[in-house]
Amino acid sequence: MDGAPRRVLALIAAACVAMLAFGMYLQHVVGLEPCPMCVVQRYALIAVAVFTGLASLRAGRGWWMGFGGLALLSAGFGAFVAARQSWLQWYPPEVATCGRDFYGMIENYPISRAIPMIFRGSGDCSAVDWRFLGGSIANWSFLWFVAFSLVLLVLIVRGARRRGR
Repeated sequence: MDGAPRRVLALIAAACVAMLAFGMYLQHVVGLEPCPMCVVQRYALIAVAVFTGLASLRAGRGWWMGFGGLALLSAGFGAFVAARQSWLQWYPPEVATCGRDFYGMIENYPISRAIPMIFRGSGDCSAVDWRFLGGSIANWSFLWFVAFSLVLLVLIVRGARRRGR
């Protein structure tokens, strides 16, 4: 693998780390508490950062394409969760009640019940507490996850084409 894809993968990992740091700033300095869907998006962002970081470190084509594929799946999952949260923000449920936090759901319910509860959302997930250029945190997360997915898809397709030659 030449240096350009490795640099792109490292740049994606660095962007994910910067986004996670900004999320921590919003939580601990500004005082915004993340909803369950925000926490799931953070985990997806961590997965993208770890997989792209590992892909940028491994020179073997099989390694970087494997880690790149896992990063692509993680980014796609993050985009799905962010899109669902954006939809809840645009069309909030009629009864907006604050549900349990993410960890409370995982600790008190079996995983088969907790996961649907997370994606169903709550009053917390439909609240828009912060905006930048008209977009909520979920809107911006969706755009970043889609951008990461597209870049990763291009890298993987190019890598597969080179492999076939």
